[in-house]
Amino acid sequence: MTTSIPTFAGYGLGLRKEHYRDFLEGDVPVDFVEVISENFMVDGGQPRDILRRIREKHPVAMHGVSLSIGSSDGLDRDYLRRLRALADEIQPLFVSDHLSWSRVAGFSSHDLLPVPYTAEALDMVCRNIDMAQEALGRPMLFENPSSYVAFEGAEMAEWEFITAMAHRTGCGLLLDVNNIYVSAHNHGFDAHAFLHGIPADRVRQVHLAGHTEGPGLLIDTHDKPVCDDVWSLYAMARSLLGDVATMIERDDDIPPLTDLLDELEIARAIGQRHIRREAA
Repeated sequence: MTTSIPTFAGYGLGLRKEHYRDFLEGDVPVDFVEVISENFMVDGGQPRDILRRIREKHPVAMHGVSLSIGSSDGLDRDYLRRLRALADEIQPLFVSDHLSWSRVAGFSSHDLLPVPYTAEALDMVCRNIDMAQEALGRPMLFENPSSYVAFEGAEMAEWEFITAMAHRTGCGLLLDVNNIYVSAHNHGFDAHAFLHGIPADRVRQVHLAGHTEGPGLLIDTHDKPVCDDVWSLYAMARSLLGDVATMIERDDDIPPLTDLLDELEIARAIGQRHIRREAA
């Protein structure tokens, strides 16, 4: 299996049911859409039909939340079978999930829980990634998570773990800039060090989202616009990355589509400024 992952330099939105009609009946000015894989991993039915129709108009990225790549129990083979069936039909730009775990002994937490940044955990995660990529017949992207607690006994920084993971498995990276900002605030590390520490050549997609300020920490809620500090971090990220796909991610308190398109234009303007500086 090749580990070469094509680049795609476009700007898109997460596809949510509140905007299905806009995408089906109109001409939405996006370069791609991203879907939550699990919402469409059923044979037939209305969700799959909607996705097929939207796929005729736009490239699609598939983003999962249930792979549980950090599970010590290994991966769910039936889940991988259904994920591959969807990917083979849709032929997505990317298939991605999170560097996290959510399942143990048949129980699902329905949350994206962090992995310890140790050599033992790295070996386990890489074994699972190898299995997933072999089952899917394609390389995957993995997203850096937001986190609120840190494990004692960490043997490396998060970006060092991610770098080793990408080099050992050939996987790509989905860089969530909001998650970097949230985790840096919560754990007191330097977000700029994170950006400089990851392998830029493995990044294929970027997420931008909003967060909520809780008591003493930030919470990755995806229910608000992107804040100024995250836009600044995105601008720095674009100065380090090559061609990447950028999207706005909103999962709660969904606004009108025009509001999200306005945010997407900010991302596009930042990206175009970077292109002009490169040309100069």
